[in-house]
Amino acid sequence: MKKLLFFILLALPALLSAQDEEQESLEVSGYIKNMQTMLFYNLGGGLDDSYQQLNLIHNRINTTWQPSGALKLRADLRTRVFYGDLSAFQGFDTLSYGQIIDNENNDYFDLSLVLLDEDSWVVHSMIDRLYLEYIKGDWEVRLGRQRINWGISTVWNPNDIFNAFSFTDFDYEERPGSDALRIKRYTGFASSVEVAVRMFDDFDEAAFAGLWKFNKGTYDFQVLGGYARRDLVLGGGWAGNLGNAGLKGELTYFHPLEREENKAAFAATIGLDYSFSNSLYINAGYLFNDNDQSRQSGAVSVINLFGFELSARNLYPYRHAIFSQFSYPITPLLNGSAALIYSPVDVHALFLNPVLTLSVKENWDIDLVGQIVMDKEDSGYRSPLQAAFFRLKFSY
Repeated sequence: MKKLLFFILLALPALLSAQDEEQESLEVSGYIKNMQTMLFYNLGGGLDDSYQQLNLIHNRINTTWQPSGALKLRADLRTRVFYGDLSAFQGFDTLSYGQIIDNENNDYFDLSLVLLDEDSWVVHSMIDRLYLEYIKGDWEVRLGRQRINWGISTVWNPNDIFNAFSFTDFDYEERPGSDALRIKRYTGFASSVEVAVRMFDDFDEAAFAGLWKFNKGTYDFQVLGGYARRDLVLGGGWAGNLGNAGLKGELTYFHPLEREENKAAFAATIGLDYSFSNSLYINAGYLFNDNDQSRQSGAVSVINLFGFELSARNLYPYRHAIFSQFSYPITPLLNGSAALIYSPVDVHALFLNPVLTLSVKENWDIDLVGQIVMDKEDSGYRSPLQAAFFRLKFSY
């Protein structure tokens, strides 16, 4: 059945192109990316413990079919080809690399296929958007796999209770989706009310909530409440200006229904951004993460940043995190940026993220991305992992 669904999605543009364009419209877009990755490890104290070289070919097809003015069908297919030393990333429970990534980002329905799973080669294909949307007047109804984006802030989103994302996963611009029903009604200028329900069999995995957005003065506010994976949830956020700077924030309280299994948690973030007249852009923020793993299990190595269990109630491995970023167009075609996240905890965890982006020509971009993690021991700072990514992207 899954193979038939994938075939229909691939054939959909050709099938619909023969229809009457005056009565319906079809849009197809996407990209092809090739990304080289070098990972350097320093886990035992040496300067050159080990390294892995990986390659990723990433193809995305976005398809939107609008048979009428009010009805729209969207189906997006994401196919990735991994090759390199993938055996080093097998799970402790003997899961292969293909099995590990096949469990990522799937929701209620299993809309993915592992086409090849070897020690050095993995081919994985997934439908990460598949929904029907109806828009009529002030009403908007969407059913299927979609992104329910309730977050406001740039880096961390405590309000994103349906599909949280990680700042370190820079190659997934679209971000994960949920199999859900969402109903939204616009109630006025910059104001709306919406409810969303994620599909579930087990109530422990359910998520359903309501969101109210409204405007007051120069600020946009939102309030949400509901249930998310064994927690009663209450939260809110805002976005506006502080002088000439932008000010955003979010906060969410998670109250467990079964307190013996989980503790109450509170997450809050605030961010400030500013653009100078010379096009220099700066962004700074702070996260308070009451559900941090370091408080529960002692000092946690910064390497855990790439493997902790991500959710809206646990957005970072540490209780406190301070974020700063700057971006500057070096030339009209070359942009440079750098981000830093520091946690004032026992290990003084530090994450560095320099980026260079070059626009080669129309629809062609080159990115050079670095990710360096550091923490502090008795002998001083060390870096257990450094990663370098070289990415070529063609958009169509």
